[in-house]
Amino acid sequence: MKVLLVNGSPHQRGCTYTALEEVAKTLEENGIETEIFQVGNKPINGCIGCGVCKKKGECFMDDKVNEFAKKAKEADGFVFGSPVHYAAASGALTSFLDRVFYSAGRYMQFKPAASVASARRAGTTATLDQINKYATISNMPLVSSQYWNMVHGFTPEDVKKDLEGMQTMRTLGRNMAWLLKCIELGKENNITRPQLEDRLMTNFID
Repeated sequence: MKVLLVNGSPHQRGCTYTALEEVAKTLEENGIETEIFQVGNKPINGCIGCGVCKKKGECFMDDKVNEFAKKAKEADGFVFGSPVHYAAASGALTSFLDRVFYSAGRYMQFKPAASVASARRAGTTATLDQINKYATISNMPLVSSQYWNMVHGFTPEDVKKDLEGMQTMRTLGRNMAWLLKCIELGKENNITRPQLEDRLMTNFID
């Protein structure tokens, strides 16, 4: 089994990475393969609602989004991490997730997901709420921890001193590994994922 951890920070090995690395290390200790996927510091265009992905099967903007989508097909779980920018997820991660879930959400359905927020001081819960909404509209079980999935610090060294935050990351990793193993055991015993009904769309305009 494998978990993809997405670093939505422009800094490759900054505070968000430090938190994700702690989750990844714990997952590995529990027998789960991991990969930290860097959104990077190059511009990520937002979704323009063109609908090409519905016909083509992937976004016409061939960038990090399609690179991630290919990996998502084989992944069993996801952790989406972001620094806090104005009490919200980073702009790059927001654009990235908008397009990933719109063009490749089918590859993530029914796979466990978690969100992680990193901040110097505040805005973490709003950021977690924002990221969680992608999973909760996509039939993805949310993985929690002993506290909200956040760390605090201005530098990676600060984050490592946030002992409660780092413990929360380790607990998240163990909880993710446990749920993945439960799902795998279910598959071995012919417990399949729920069958979806045909989608109903309500228009509130007469």
